[in-house]
Amino acid sequence: MAEQRAVFAGGCFWGMQDLIRKLPGVTSTRVGYTGGDVPNATYRNHGTHAEGIEILFDPDRITYRRLLEFFFQIHDPTTPMRQGNDRGSSYRSAIYYVDDVQKADALTTIADVDASGLWPGKVVTEVEPVGDFWEAEPEHQDYLERIPHGYTCHFVRPDWVLPKRDAAE
Repeated sequence: MAEQRAVFAGGCFWGMQDLIRKLPGVTSTRVGYTGGDVPNATYRNHGTHAEGIEILFDPDRITYRRLLEFFFQIHDPTTPMRQGNDRGSSYRSAIYYVDDVQKADALTTIADVDASGLWPGKVVTEVEPVGDFWEAEPEHQDYLERIPHGYTCHFVRPDWVLPKRDAAE
């Protein structure tokens, strides 16, 4: 099957990229600005865009659902306009779907997260169609690979794991 694309926003893009890129089946990642109003967004001028990550993945090795579950495990989707110490719309939680299948998977996953009772509150993650993705400057790409002890507010939360789903679902 052909490579597929996912676009998420969940706070500072450095930490998201560092964790997601290591998943088996993820073929490439890049960080940038998405979901907002400024063309050719940059770090200094990104208007209402969120810091996001574009993920290319092999669906024969990792499913979109698995990417979503990991996304919900590495950031807090219950905090509006915030991740850790980072505050503002740039740090909101959002899923930018590329088709109706991704939209349905996103909504189902959010419902499952809410129903699980494992997270500290209800999910506030936005679910919107994908739009422009403006690649961030080179100094933001692969940041935590270049600066291993750099800032991040993302980490794997071992208690935030959804129960395994029935294979027939």
